[in-house]
Amino acid sequence: MTGNGDFGRRITFHRTKLDLTLEEVADRADMSPGYVQYLETHLGTPDMGTVTRLAKALETTVEDLLGGGQDHPPGAGPGPADSVLEGLEPEECLRLIGPGGIGRVAFTGSHGPTVLPVNYRLHDGAIVFRTAHGGPMDRDLRTGLEGVDIMIGFQVDRIDEARHEGWSVLVQGAAHHVPESEAAGMGEADVTPWAGGRRHLYIRVVPHHITGRRIHAL
Repeated sequence: MTGNGDFGRRITFHRTKLDLTLEEVADRADMSPGYVQYLETHLGTPDMGTVTRLAKALETTVEDLLGGGQDHPPGAGPGPADSVLEGLEPEECLRLIGPGGIGRVAFTGSHGPTVLPVNYRLHDGAIVFRTAHGGPMDRDLRTGLEGVDIMIGFQVDRIDEARHEGWSVLVQGAAHHVPESEAAGMGEADVTPWAGGRRHLYIRVVPHHITGRRIHAL
């Protein structure tokens, strides 16, 4: 199966940054140009010896070529000079966030504006995540009034530094506490919180307003 994977994109990124051809990288790494091209355009990661030679040829580190340095803030480098910011339709926004993963829930908490990361899934057109009964988020997302819910923002983004592109989606809606009588049916949402502890309370966010942006090069 072909498809430009993360390792391949990092090779291309560093090669382009150094303004090197495939042949020049291959010569530096003592490889064939065809093999370097294969590594750039196919999924997977080669053996450590090959990675080490490529890192030296590309004047970077093995850690960086393998996607290490996760403590570095994303997007610290300059963006492309010909970048374009594109607004996204709600349908495209839902497609992008459909696979689930990590999102950020934003709300006014007991100590002021609060943004927290949660593991989420898109289920029956709504965003679903889990928290602990009686925990800080549970308390902050309750108004104490029957039938009145807290309006929140839910943000998801993806950044591809190798390609100098990315997108961001913002969903706004009310945070509904799923009652225990319905919680059994939420198992098919397959949402598992990363944080430890007992987090059996499902929060469902039905989108009222969806906006998104994508940045990419021309």
